[in-house]
Amino acid sequence: MTYKHLTIDELTMIESYYLQHNKPVEIANRMGRAIQTIYNVVNKFKQGKTALDYWHQYKENKKKCGRKVIQLPAHEVDYIKEKVTLGWTPDVIIGRKERPVSCGMRTLYRLFSKGIFDIDTLPMKGKRKPVLLRSLKIKRVLSELQIS
Repeated sequence: MTYKHLTIDELTMIESYYLQHNKPVEIANRMGRAIQTIYNVVNKFKQGKTALDYWHQYKENKKKCGRKVIQLPAHEVDYIKEKVTLGWTPDVIIGRKERPVSCGMRTLYRLFSKGIFDIDTLPMKGKRKPVLLRSLKIKRVLSELQIS
């Protein structure tokens, strides 16, 4: 079952129904929402809050959600930079397990792409061209040689 959060429009509707002295059960039935959801909002209104206050508090709480930013310890950053200057790729650094690194291979690649580590120090730069492109180029060169 999926849950939908209350929008600012729905909050203002709940507030207007509340100010018209409608019961939370009636508001829930009109809006097609759970009674407990409406009671939570109405209880905030009874505390003197407005729909806008409720919305701002909701937004503040949502900022705390999600994964936190990864901060590698200084000794791990030095180790990674040292190995990259030796020509190692992030998957080799993680895969060899010479020293524990507190992130995975994909995360380490993301740290390079975000600019936390210098991406120009990685040994392989750019993408390799697919075989199809190379074969088409060879065919074009051969056809030009046969024409001239």
